[in-house]
Amino acid sequence: MTTTAAIIGAGMTGAGWAARFLLMGHDVRVFDPDKEAPRKLQAVLENARRALPMLYDTALPPRGSLTFCKTISEAVAGADWIQESIPERLALKRKTFQKIQEHCTPRAVIASSTPGFKPSDLQGCATRGEQIIVAHPFNPVYLLPLVELVTTDANPPALVARAEETLRGLGMFPLHLRNEIDAHVADRLMEAVWREALWLVRDDIATTEEIDNAIRYGFGLRWAQMGLFETLRIAGGEGGMRHFLARFGPCLHWPWTRLTDVPELNEELIDKIASQCDARSGAHTIRELERRRDENLVAILRALKSREAAAGALIKAHEARLRPGRTATSTPLITVRRTVPIDWTDYNGHMNESRYGQVFSDAADEVMARIGADADYIARGLSYFTVDIHIRFRAETRAGQMIRVETRVLEGAGKKLRLAHRMLDDETGALLAEAEQLLIHVSLKTRRSCEPEPQIAARAARLAAQTGQEG
Repeated sequence: MTTTAAIIGAGMTGAGWAARFLLMGHDVRVFDPDKEAPRKLQAVLENARRALPMLYDTALPPRGSLTFCKTISEAVAGADWIQESIPERLALKRKTFQKIQEHCTPRAVIASSTPGFKPSDLQGCATRGEQIIVAHPFNPVYLLPLVELVTTDANPPALVARAEETLRGLGMFPLHLRNEIDAHVADRLMEAVWREALWLVRDDIATTEEIDNAIRYGFGLRWAQMGLFETLRIAGGEGGMRHFLARFGPCLHWPWTRLTDVPELNEELIDKIASQCDARSGAHTIRELERRRDENLVAILRALKSREAAAGALIKAHEARLRPGRTATSTPLITVRRTVPIDWTDYNGHMNESRYGQVFSDAADEVMARIGADADYIARGLSYFTVDIHIRFRAETRAGQMIRVETRVLEGAGKKLRLAHRMLDDETGALLAEAEQLLIHVSLKTRRSCEPEPQIAARAARLAAQTGQEG
């Protein structure tokens, strides 16, 4: 069932929310008094449409509809989820919530993107404070899965459960914080690093680039997969965290950081930081930097997904949730439907030939699953091996392109499973590549060919009869 999300405030964060909801199949209504909001939102959507589908090895749901509204009342009427992302002024937020609650349904979840205010601050003066929660995301919202879900005792458990389920349905990771604190958790951690970095720049210990290099070439890579405490537990060696704390705990009393002090952000320090940053990346537009950031994030997250680690495990689980169920057989079979990710392209700027083999291998896996040669069958020690494949390349395939594979079972008799694949541009229908593939049924115990189980053979023969003829 399609649900409706209302986005109040379409800056960078609000636009990211709009993109995440839209690409996951929700209808979206947006209110922002800024006349430039539609243009700015479309720029974010363009990046999101390119990047988010690259994370998945299956197609995303059909996109929802996008409507720009002239009033808050129009945006929130009948909405299931209302996401507030307006400037960080408590009085303004409270006034906005009062307006929202005049026109929204009592059942709607009203979530604030605030990075700093506690939900109890926001619930004050509200008509129905129990409706209001904090759902604080991280930019780019359409790619990064973390969202800090902060609630109070005033929020009914059923509303909190619906909020968590909605966020998981978007492919996000709701970190439920039941105890309030200003700036929540993640921003407090980032602010600590940021504060120390300001001192290092101010005192000419390091430049902005050197500080960024210390993070991206070092502990940032470890944190991406393990976080802080698990990383330090490993640093303790076989003695684990206790050994680490015994060894490095005394350092907490040494003057290694200046976290209790705040450097004055005077014009001199601001100029120093800005000039160093501009000298490093000022030749690129913000949109170019966003595109580079998004493509790198996709590659990192896909690497984590292949290992089922950290955020990658979340994406893999969400992908299984998005994958359509196997329904009645079509002719030909649609065995793959997905977006080409950035890490599949080569120096020529198009999909590397080895990835065509990946696509057709995935198509064969889908055929195997349809005849019952699935994970359980393989666990019983039986499977199909590809022994021959011929691929013909018909046109270039680029990153971000939506593709589908249509497959016919040419032969499904005895040990043989012979397939014909056509890879097409999913939007235009243009032919991109073709392949003919022969698989032989094998015993995984002997590693030799053998007859399939009778029910597998029967399904293979039936699928060949249904799909084997030219359409």
